[in-house]
Amino acid sequence: MKINPAKAIHSVHPGKIILPLLIGLGVAIFVFMREGTLSSLLTIQFSTTVLFFLFMAALMIVARITGYVIRLRILSEKKIGIGSCIRIILLWEFSTAIAPFAIGGTTISLLFLYKAGLPIAKGTAIILAALFLDELFFVVVFPIVALLVGWDSLFQLTNNSFEAVVVNKYVYFAMAGYGIMLLVVLLIGYSLFFNQQTLKKLIVSIFSLPGLRRWKEGAIHQADDIVTASKHLSNKPFKFWLKSFGATVFSWTSHHLIVNFLILALIFGIKGGNEPHVVSLVEHVNIYARQLIIWIMTKVMPTPGGTGLSEVIFMEYMKMFIPAGFNSLMTVIWRLFSYYPYLFIGAVILPSWIRASFMGHTHEEISDEEEGE
Repeated sequence: MKINPAKAIHSVHPGKIILPLLIGLGVAIFVFMREGTLSSLLTIQFSTTVLFFLFMAALMIVARITGYVIRLRILSEKKIGIGSCIRIILLWEFSTAIAPFAIGGTTISLLFLYKAGLPIAKGTAIILAALFLDELFFVVVFPIVALLVGWDSLFQLTNNSFEAVVVNKYVYFAMAGYGIMLLVVLLIGYSLFFNQQTLKKLIVSIFSLPGLRRWKEGAIHQADDIVTASKHLSNKPFKFWLKSFGATVFSWTSHHLIVNFLILALIFGIKGGNEPHVVSLVEHVNIYARQLIIWIMTKVMPTPGGTGLSEVIFMEYMKMFIPAGFNSLMTVIWRLFSYYPYLFIGAVILPSWIRASFMGHTHEEISDEEEGE
């Protein structure tokens, strides 16, 4: 496989944060005007309790990154230092945030790993394993929380009848997103642990179709890399996968708990921090479960980071837990904590990473025969 650094870096140019920012700003202005949120802001009183829950929400951002850093250390077999892991994860999150949600930033992520000292084949193996573990988390955890919360409660259905399911548009988004994740897990899982040639055959078949043949040669090279990576990963012991999946669960759970803490901060802020009112444990589980659903739904969204559509779905799907008049405010704050930090941090550290990694030589292609620096 060959990587064109100039092309890969262009795909994550810091200027590309402008589009998701504009989309997000447009949505924020629209929902603020529709709900009259600005007047509601005056009723919020900050207290020690409110600041504590805001701190916990911010801490969940750090916890998410920590989980991913731990996983990268495990997958790379500690060949990458902790500092480099942190930088790679932040850049990886940035590339994912500015790419169409269902696509992500695979090529640039491979370049990040290569410049950290890993051969192309090893980097491909890590990306394949990371994708498998991320999708496996949702495939496994979603049915569990759905059983705990209840199908009717999770999708705001009045009953469990077939008719009630059919008229609920969220069900279709969730089924489509979950179907994509399940398919990815089955394909990669089968290719990893049973037959390394299966995924290659599927890729070659897809790019043999009319209209896709121009990319067939490149797809074959990519498929060969996947086979090589699969053979490397299939020999890993169960403990390796258990630790990697544990780090994945920790990372994603931290990410989804952000909303729980933000809602608590808002509730105590509205009440001035005096009344000991909290959302019940059952409601907290429901909020967490709905976060899973929202993320699954965004798998079918074409915008960078799901921007625009994610906010609309969040507003409508989480409003039953948010005090009246604060729905749009909570939506904007949620994105400020769960999405925009990766945009700004990535835009800041990417230029210095490019200068340190290439020193003006981004025009040279990197092939899988080359060793990492």
